[in-house]
Amino acid sequence: MDPSLARRCADTARGLTVPALLHRNATESGDLPALSTLDPPGTLTWRELRDRVARFSRGLAGLGLGAGDRMLILMSSRPEHWIADLAAVHLGAIPSTVYATLAPSQLTYVARHSGAKIVVVEGEAELARCAEALAALPQLEHVIVLDDALTGDRLVSFREVAAHPADPEAFDNQWRDIRPEQPVTLLYTSGTTGDPKGVVLTHHNVIYQCVVLEATVEMPDHAASVAYLPLAHIAERMLSVYNAIYRAGHVTICRDPARLLAGLVSVRPVTFFGVPRIWEKMVAGIQAQLAGADPAVRTAVETSREVALQAYRLRGAEQPVPPELQTRLDVADTRVLRPLRAKLGLDNVVWPGSGAAPIPVEVLLYLAGIGIDVLEVWGMTETTGTATINTPEHFRTGTVGRVNAGMELRIAEDGEILVRGPLVCAGYLQPDGSVAPVTDAAGWLATGDVGTLDADGFLTITDRKKELIISSGGKNIAPAQIENLLRAHPLIAQAVAVGDRRPYVTALIVLDDETTPSWAARQGITDTSLPALSVNPALLAEITMAVAAANGRLSRPEQVKRFHVLPHGWTPESGELTPTLKLRRRVVHDRYAEAIGDLYAGEQQVASAG
Repeated sequence: MDPSLARRCADTARGLTVPALLHRNATESGDLPALSTLDPPGTLTWRELRDRVARFSRGLAGLGLGAGDRMLILMSSRPEHWIADLAAVHLGAIPSTVYATLAPSQLTYVARHSGAKIVVVEGEAELARCAEALAALPQLEHVIVLDDALTGDRLVSFREVAAHPADPEAFDNQWRDIRPEQPVTLLYTSGTTGDPKGVVLTHHNVIYQCVVLEATVEMPDHAASVAYLPLAHIAERMLSVYNAIYRAGHVTICRDPARLLAGLVSVRPVTFFGVPRIWEKMVAGIQAQLAGADPAVRTAVETSREVALQAYRLRGAEQPVPPELQTRLDVADTRVLRPLRAKLGLDNVVWPGSGAAPIPVEVLLYLAGIGIDVLEVWGMTETTGTATINTPEHFRTGTVGRVNAGMELRIAEDGEILVRGPLVCAGYLQPDGSVAPVTDAAGWLATGDVGTLDADGFLTITDRKKELIISSGGKNIAPAQIENLLRAHPLIAQAVAVGDRRPYVTALIVLDDETTPSWAARQGITDTSLPALSVNPALLAEITMAVAAANGRLSRPEQVKRFHVLPHGWTPESGELTPTLKLRRRVVHDRYAEAIGDLYAGEQQVASAG
């Protein structure tokens, strides 16, 4: 990475805080839209947003919230969430958004660990869900409820706090004392292998990430974006809170993920970050529509995709696109591909990103064929989001890009990825309120991910260090590679490769609950429920071919010898996935121990993958 770019980023970020940037927006871009909602439609300008933050901040101060205190937020994505969060930040307090999908025991753990002084909840359902957690907070002083109808001990209405008399002088004095090295948020990791960890991020962490993105990917100021992921997700928090403030952008909140497509079509964002499952569903949806389209339409799309892929591969190799090919691409894009992207609301997007989990290369190539060059990034909450990034000018399909400016990355002897630099968090919150560093004495963070670097500095993630399969024959096998190849098939939503200390690899397969029923209907199958399809011979034959195709790209020890199709889907609520849609392998292995045992014992009739 260019050292001069790192210096420029450091100079730009130096001394900045989130309240200072919000103050700038209110004074310099006060009439521009800041936050909008889809349902019901409404908009707050930057001046209006800051005014509400200021009032709520004074209200929180009146309730006793001060510098260093923690505040939990159990609320969906809505303007009040932004207001409460930023109001706490202006006091030097530390807001922490909690995933709505946490189990009661996890919620209780987070509440007790955070030592929150104030909790903000949306309504009766959230209040009931966190009753056990609230009881575990002896230091809790107030519960702020958005629903005015709720009353009770320690309950205060959101409206009452927001109506606190304005005190501009006290508000300004409070936020102007905040320093870049102070905490700006506390985010609890998903906890794929154990209890969540409370990651403390600073103002400098989040602002440096914004500065690096600005320096790396060319985007206009005041750009439109859609917020649809939980604000406990580092990607959504970075893009829809901190980067929106840094660039004075316009965020439209899509509270219902089922309305995401409608939101994208309405907003037509300039940037869009999708977790892999979102992109996979888009591809599956397009393929399903084309399967039922007129043959001439299918031919036009496939011909256009071939042209787009030729240009994409040349750009990936950083080679010029010949004028003749560019002309063909322009025609294909105007007539076929751009209208197709418009149906997804992505015809204006300049930086479509993906991260949080691996995405199959086949999905990336399919999207590139319709003109959506999804750029993979890699990082974690502890690295304030992205530590590496692919850009429109410099990318390699199948990699997660090159290290961000100012960051360092190296591969340890055992393959683990180590990073250090200004994006590494302040540390993990401890039960006594202190913050313990996440790095070693030299400043290196051991990420737990295993990967390789190519000659040009592009990083490829091969697996999680603790999730490597070691077969009974001593072979080291990366399950993520196997699972990515399986998930590339549109009928497969999730797959888990099994084989640690076993003689061969097997897989549990979860059907896609949207594309599989429509596929079955086209095959003339009358019962399109997942339980029926999971044992349907035609469906099993299709999955067998998908497994065989994946095996064709794997070494012999990695190949899936047997598989079992499950009769239901997986969600964060059902427990097999984290709120960020990562696999909870321990849960999967425990819950499906009998099915896994049968795959090896041969006691259950299963389809063989050869």
